[in-house]
Amino acid sequence: MLKKYRTQISWALYDWANSAFVLTIISGFFPIFFKEYWANLLDPPQSTFYLGAANSTAAVIVAIMAPFLGAIADKGNVKKKFMLTFAFLGILMSIGLLLVHRGYWQLALFFFISATVGWSGANVFYDSLLPSVASKKDVDFVSSLGYALGYIGGGLLFLANVIFYLNHEFFGIPDAATAVKINFLSVTIWWLLFTIPLIIFIKEPKFNEKIPFRKAITLGWKQLFQTLQDLKHYKIVATFLLAYWLYIDGVDTIVRMAINYGKDLHFANSILIIALLMVQFIAFPATLGYSWIASKIGAKKAVLTSILGYIIITIFGYFMSKEWQFFVLAGAVGLFQGGIQALSRSLYTRIIPHDKSAEFFGFYNMLGKFAAVLGPIMMGSITRLSGSARIGILSILILFICGAIIFWNVNFEEGEKLAKSNLTD
Repeated sequence: MLKKYRTQISWALYDWANSAFVLTIISGFFPIFFKEYWANLLDPPQSTFYLGAANSTAAVIVAIMAPFLGAIADKGNVKKKFMLTFAFLGILMSIGLLLVHRGYWQLALFFFISATVGWSGANVFYDSLLPSVASKKDVDFVSSLGYALGYIGGGLLFLANVIFYLNHEFFGIPDAATAVKINFLSVTIWWLLFTIPLIIFIKEPKFNEKIPFRKAITLGWKQLFQTLQDLKHYKIVATFLLAYWLYIDGVDTIVRMAINYGKDLHFANSILIIALLMVQFIAFPATLGYSWIASKIGAKKAVLTSILGYIIITIFGYFMSKEWQFFVLAGAVGLFQGGIQALSRSLYTRIIPHDKSAEFFGFYNMLGKFAAVLGPIMMGSITRLSGSARIGILSILILFICGAIIFWNVNFEEGEKLAKSNLTD
């Protein structure tokens, strides 16, 4: 029993580890620092476009690689090895941001894209480890625990980074730019430190007979093409993936572009940072609470409730004009964000064959990343063409609505039965 909980906690702690990158770099300081330091000579709509394009580029790279690498990982029993390889790439490229001087926005985007590829790629294989650490009975809770720890862990480091940034002179740091770069360094240390439990206590899951790496590559290609050919038979999985692709697009866009949107509305940096902190500390109990709600009404209905919440959030964001309203928006995002992510992951875990989990999570993350391509570039392009960030954010509505309609038609009970037999409709 102790070993089981140690394994589950070690797995969940990786969310605690890598969420620091999401909060401090992707969502927090990078958008502000990019506009004011690296891209200071560009006009705001132009920098918004480039930031959206950078997020989309990273997403495309991971989306293209994920299913193929997932198939190799399944055949060669190397999910953990692949996860750690991408995690270390993300850590090293984050360190690279420290070396970029003012005005060199192209180089800053190169390191940002590379670090994001590392973070996203690691998550493909991190997610694929979930079936090996949690039973069907525990999967909703363990998935939610991961996201919850991610919010509180990322939030705690971000809080420390905000205090350090706002009081950098007290700590002997001469300027804000140096303080931000030190915050980036703290992310890499945090990320590495809290990955250690996973390295020590999570064993490489072995669903297949061990195969040499070169042969695993060959078989991985064959398995990938076979799955693509057979995907029309995986109707339940395919329907879920289509729905997920649409609604998670809106979620990812809000996560990645909210700070930038606030900047376009001319909200103060302090307001944006405090609001981002609110999301983290509200999301921690809310994510665990959603696990409890799912146990009462079912995970499917809980996800639909979250999508409805995001529809309301998007409409509210369009009309938002006061800084206090940004706090309301942040609180609402905190209530729904972790629940929709965690329960989507656990629902998907139930309807896929566990001996092919890395490959199937490769497709899962591929669609999630392609969603992250569409949303930010759509919002950035519409903002640039119209000159209005409000019109840009309103375009996200269609994704939530279409995603909810398709998700409603997914038969998860039948999907679970077919996953057990590795057969599909």
